[in-house]
Amino acid sequence: MWLGWAPILAAAAFAEVPPRGGRSDTLGRLMRGARTNPVRWLAAFAVAALLAAACSAAAGGSVGSASPNVPSAEGGSASASTEPAGTTPAASPGTQQTQLELAREHIKHLVFIVQENRSFDHYFGTFPGAEGFPMRNGRINVCIPDPIAGHCVRPYHSTSQLQQGGPHDEEASQADVHGGRMDGFVRVVIDGHEYCADHRSESRCATYLGPQDQPDVMSYHTAKEIPNYWTYARRFVLQDHMFAPADSWTLPAHLFLVSAWAASCSNPRDPMSCQSNLDLGAEFAAQRERRDVPIWAWTDITYLLHEHGVSWSYYVGDDTCFFDPCQRGGGREHTVSQQNPLPWFTDIRETGQMNRIQTHSQFYKAAAAGNLPSVSWMMPHNGVGEHPSNGEPIWKGQRHVTNVINAIMRGPDWNSTAIFLTWDDWGGFYDHVEPPRVDRNGYGIRVPGLLISPWARAGTIDSQTLSFDAYLKLIEDIFLQRERLNPRTISRPDSRPTVREKVPLLGNLLKDFDFTQDPIPPLILDPRP
Repeated sequence: MWLGWAPILAAAAFAEVPPRGGRSDTLGRLMRGARTNPVRWLAAFAVAALLAAACSAAAGGSVGSASPNVPSAEGGSASASTEPAGTTPAASPGTQQTQLELAREHIKHLVFIVQENRSFDHYFGTFPGAEGFPMRNGRINVCIPDPIAGHCVRPYHSTSQLQQGGPHDEEASQADVHGGRMDGFVRVVIDGHEYCADHRSESRCATYLGPQDQPDVMSYHTAKEIPNYWTYARRFVLQDHMFAPADSWTLPAHLFLVSAWAASCSNPRDPMSCQSNLDLGAEFAAQRERRDVPIWAWTDITYLLHEHGVSWSYYVGDDTCFFDPCQRGGGREHTVSQQNPLPWFTDIRETGQMNRIQTHSQFYKAAAAGNLPSVSWMMPHNGVGEHPSNGEPIWKGQRHVTNVINAIMRGPDWNSTAIFLTWDDWGGFYDHVEPPRVDRNGYGIRVPGLLISPWARAGTIDSQTLSFDAYLKLIEDIFLQRERLNPRTISRPDSRPTVREKVPLLGNLLKDFDFTQDPIPPLILDPRP
């Protein structure tokens, strides 16, 4: 099994994902190409060195420094006070151990906030300096087929707080990517169940259509609709190559979030009985029926946290109920089961850690008291996850995220915390970057990612190839003495085909930190600007 995956991993490691879009950072492109093509490494290194020397001599600056008065999308500008984004410089190999030692000294709390179903281009496709939409002569240079319109259609700016999105399962992901063409998004939504995609003449559908009557999978937002997210991106670190971990939907994404795998297990108590699966229909049905039974037999990261004595909590809505008897309807603030897979992991039951799955109220108390665990995951409750087609405006999700971040920033743990914000899958929305392949499961289509921390490289863009596996890798590096979820080394081996944290293509989140700078002070934002 291990040897069978070797060619795939090798191909993934050396496959270059060419930059697309309006990025002008020549040095950044050279180094990204060098990382993914060893043949070009020496040439790229030499040219990069010359460029760096020339830039230093001419401007006294460095790669990753913020530039004042960068124009912002949809008018206006990002002044020097908003710290517009540059490009995160790669740490030299000789400093990696030092960076890890500094991270262990400064970072005592990792918090992962996970929202729902938005692509990178949908939220940050016009963010200055990021690899957003391809541009030509100041216009978005994208046009993809629309079988109903009979011509290609373009991305459009939507000021609406409501979207329908599109199908986002494994089949939809493959059709959207379309062999790397990234042009299947409209065709997929027409073939799906979104009513307005093929009933465009009806007045009630006007909100969900663009100026060419294109479905809202082609829509994008700017700082006008999601100002707090853009403010965090300008002030801290925006990751513009964060890929969903799998070619699929919410449940597999959340399984990868905590375990680097999604599978079905013929024996829920035998971790060697599992095989990769991104559908998980039967397993999801058992979750929704609130059966108090183990489902996932392989080993998740909480098992290693338990072995190493590292504290953790997984926070869900206050009214969340795992197993029957439960209040029907789930309560006013419940987290859906696909965003809360841990109660059905066998090893959680074996280690007696079910009480580590806690509520939002418990999170806010811990943040205020300075009692955050070493590792936290924050899931939204119903209505604040930003899931398209749920009838709730985006601002409710942004308000939820802002409240969580404000609570950390106001608490005693801010100076020793790193917050990572992401979205679990692309939700059917257009993105132009072809996902790299690391195994049969993914990566999936690109999603937004941000680092918010007093030690973040202020106002920079990280263009490393990242996925949720990078979160696990960071947890393992800082708190677990770099032990991986590797069947060859862990005390509870399983049958996973890929050690995701060891894939050569995967970037290193330690590069997003600068532990030599003065800590960035809290940035308390209005939850509903």
